[in-house]
Formats: sequence, structure tokens, C-alpha cells
Amino acid sequence: MSETNFPTPAANVKAGKNYKNIIIGVLAAGLIAVSGYLIYAMNDSSQTIQQQETQIAKVSAEKSDVQTSFDASLARLDSMSTINTGLQTELAEKNNEIAKVKSEIRSILNKKNATASELSRAKTLIASLNQKISSMEEDVARLTQENQLLSNDNLVLKQEKESLTQNLTATTAVKQELEKKVDIASTLHASNISITPINVKKSGKEKVSTTAKRVDKLLVSFVVDNRIIETGSTDLYVLVIGPDGKAISTGPETFSTRTNGDLSYTAKVPVDLETAKKKNVEFAFSPGADFVQGSYTVQIYQNGFLIGQSSRELKKGGLFS
Repeated sequence: MSETNFPTPAANVKAGKNYKNIIIGVLAAGLIAVSGYLIYAMNDSSQTIQQQETQIAKVSAEKSDVQTSFDASLARLDSMSTINTGLQTELAEKNNEIAKVKSEIRSILNKKNATASELSRAKTLIASLNQKISSMEEDVARLTQENQLLSNDNLVLKQEKESLTQNLTATTAVKQELEKKVDIASTLHASNISITPINVKKSGKEKVSTTAKRVDKLLVSFVVDNRIIETGSTDLYVLVIGPDGKAISTGPETFSTRTNGDLSYTAKVPVDLETAKKKNVEFAFSPGADFVQGSYTVQIYQNGFLIGQSSRELKKGGLFS
């Protein structure tokens, strides 16, 4: 048998198998390592996902809690929605502050992905909101009590006013009745009424005549008095009624009577009076035309009342009268 430096075929086969086994071993080790890494990575990813889900659930729960707390605060505010206008005016400043806080809280809660920091801010704002609401509730209670006291006072004042109004009405009615009685009682009384027909001569001399065609004027005199009338001036209205039954007026003016409405007058005579003193009144009347036969009646009015009247007959007269 000869010796050589080249390996034999059997040695080559054995060496090839050993090399192949090494490669397989390396690949197997690598596969195991990769599998281990993948398993580790999957476990780590699962833990991360679970942590994220837990965090999301926590944030969601916090948001829900914040929303619930906010809703409760709004409910407290709604319970004060019936406050009357007067209280709302006094609480306007606090209402404005509350509106700003509510707006910021809503802005946070309306976000789909509100952060924990934002939710924490919302919780702080809700706490502040509740403090403001509590303060407002105290103010409302105080103002409501004050308003109730004012209402009670107003009720008492209203009752007193009604009582005073009734008393005033009764007093006014009595006063008006007394004034009416005084008004009537202070009306003058005319007496000693005298109607004198006067004939005026060409010389100016005057003499009494009862013949109608000779009479130029009627001289009317009378006395007026009243015990309670106040010192001052008043107007007397004199109405002369001719034989035809018609009033003789000197103009379109009228005066008011208590029973016969407005009447035209023959003369208006101003008179100055003193309390409880008699006053003599005299005036002359000319009709502006010839006197005719018949009765002339003189009526005297004051304060709307007929206070006296008298008549005088004028004769036709004879052939030589």
C-alpha cells in the first residue's frame, strides 16, 4: 500500500457531513434566537398595547367622571334658572364668570382625544365652577330672603295705601259734599226788589211813569246778602222778560244755571261783598226799542241759582197821556 497526501474519499464524505451539520446547527441556533426575539417582541408589544388600552380606559373613565361632574354642576345652575329679573341683575357679574368657566370646560370635553392634563384642567375648572355656584346659591338665598322681606313690607304698604285710599275717598266724598253744601249755602239772597219805570225829559229831568210809551228805562234796585259768603267780588246776572214772555238780551253771551242750562242775560252786574253784610245793588235797563204795554219781569241769578225776581206792569195809557 502506497502512502499519499490527498484525503481519501471516505474522509471527504465525513468532512462534508461535518460541515453540513455545523451549518444546520448555526441556522437552528439563529432560528431559535429569532423565535425567542419574536416571542419577546410580541410579549413586549402586547404589554405596550395593554398599557395603552389601560391608559385609554383610564382617560375615558376620567373624561366620563369629568362629564358627570360637569353635568351635576349644570344641574345646580339650572335649578336657579327661575330666579327673577331683579336677582339676575344683581348676579350678572357672577353669571358672566360662570359662563367663561363653562365654555372652557365644554371646549375640553368636546375634544375626542382629550389628554389627561386637559382633563385635570377640566376637573380644576369644575371645582372652581362649583365654588362659584355655591357662592351664587348663598347670594340667591340671601337675596331671596331680602326680597321676601321687601315683598312683606310692600304688602303691608299696599294694605296701608288701600286703607288710606279708602279713607281719602271717603274724606274726599265728605269734603265734596261739604263743599257742595257750602257752595249752595253761600249763594246770595236778593230782597227788596224794586222796578221803577222812568221817563226822561228833554231837560234831563227824570220822573216815574207807568205808561208804556212814556217809559225810557227801568231802574232796578235790590239788596243782596249772605251770612257765610267770603269777602270778594261776584257776578250777578239779570234777566228781563218782556210781555211776550221772551228774554231781552243785549248780546250773544250766556251764563250757566243749575236747573235750566245756559241762558242769555240782559245785564251782568259785578258786586263787591263783605261777609254777613247787606249790599245795595242798582242798575238801569233800556231795551233799545220802545217799551210796550204789559208786564216786565226781572230775574236775578247768582252762582247758577235764581235768587230773586219781581214784575212791573206798564199801562197802555190814555188819549192825552
